[in-house]
Amino acid sequence: MNLEEKTRAALQAHFPATTPPRIFSAPGRVNLIGEHTDYNDGFVLPAAIDYRTVVAAVPRTDAIVEVFAVDMDDADTFDLEKPILPSAGHLWANYVRGMAKMLLEAGFSLRGASLAIAGNIPPGAGLSSSAALEMALGHAFLQLNGLPVDGVQLARAGQLAENDFVGVQCGIMDQFISALGQKNHALLIDCRDLSFEPIPIPADTAIIIVDSGVKRGLVDSAYNARREQCNAAAELFGVPALRDVTPDLFAARADNLPPLLKRRARHVITENARTVRAAAALKQGDMATVGTLLNESHISMRDDFEITVPEIDTLVEIIQAVPGVYGARMTGGGFGGCCVALAPNAVATAVAEAVENVYTGKTCCYHATVYRCHASAGAGEIVVQSAS
Repeated sequence: MNLEEKTRAALQAHFPATTPPRIFSAPGRVNLIGEHTDYNDGFVLPAAIDYRTVVAAVPRTDAIVEVFAVDMDDADTFDLEKPILPSAGHLWANYVRGMAKMLLEAGFSLRGASLAIAGNIPPGAGLSSSAALEMALGHAFLQLNGLPVDGVQLARAGQLAENDFVGVQCGIMDQFISALGQKNHALLIDCRDLSFEPIPIPADTAIIIVDSGVKRGLVDSAYNARREQCNAAAELFGVPALRDVTPDLFAARADNLPPLLKRRARHVITENARTVRAAAALKQGDMATVGTLLNESHISMRDDFEITVPEIDTLVEIIQAVPGVYGARMTGGGFGGCCVALAPNAVATAVAEAVENVYTGKTCCYHATVYRCHASAGAGEIVVQSAS
């Protein structure tokens, strides 16, 4: 049973309706390069992937939202006409509540809905299952009410839901790429003005994502601390964000920073430069340069930003050692999660075999899962074709 069928069946089982549901979908993402640069007004280079969250939805005539999460086997209900507060007993439901609250605060008039949710994005792996949920929900809430969907506005609402309702101080990249991703392309996104450029991914290049098995918890991790450290470094440089610190300015004044903040700033400043260079190299099909930049990015995350863990470092080393791999790095917020590698299609099987044969033995108790992905289109409605 595919995700569409699963959500359709769950909706009918839990919230029977006489009208056929509409189906909305949004992808997870992998960030090829540009880590922790988004909330520093910098550049990122993500791609939407063909692992998704799907929402089956039917409108109600009142203001009640009732939702069943297939993968959690759990349900939640709230009222759009009453203050929308976080749920202590259904933490997953806070993404639903938060998205509805932010759309209402943005001025949209919403009525109630019956929803069923399912997905195949590995949770806790750093592939933005939360952003995919937010974007699929955003399409459901808006389109059920006949309201227009602006991808950038929807991404902003999703970011606010995470920042102000769930409590994760993420940047806008995850929601942006889930909303606006393009098939067979990454997007070079300027996180200051949200301008973006589609960057083609060569057809013979595989995007390989490897889940380390080390689960992350962004709210409870040092993610928010890294953001505070970046803000402190920018303040010491006298600029709005680390995006505004040029390499020359950093070289001239870095020694005035405390050692910890110096390392944090150096990662962001060099990562911005790597991201722009990687996009240019991808456009030219220069995969050797792209791979070198991915490898350098991992070293910077490990040594300057200190967001990797030993298992992730081991996994990256295993992947980089496979002949033919262009490059590999940790991807996502850090402290576990996934690695991403770029390699010729013909090398993808060898990467999977190396991970299977070596990783568990070197890490004692972790098993990695390999996903071969393709760059995917962003969020939208799945239109069911009627039989002719």
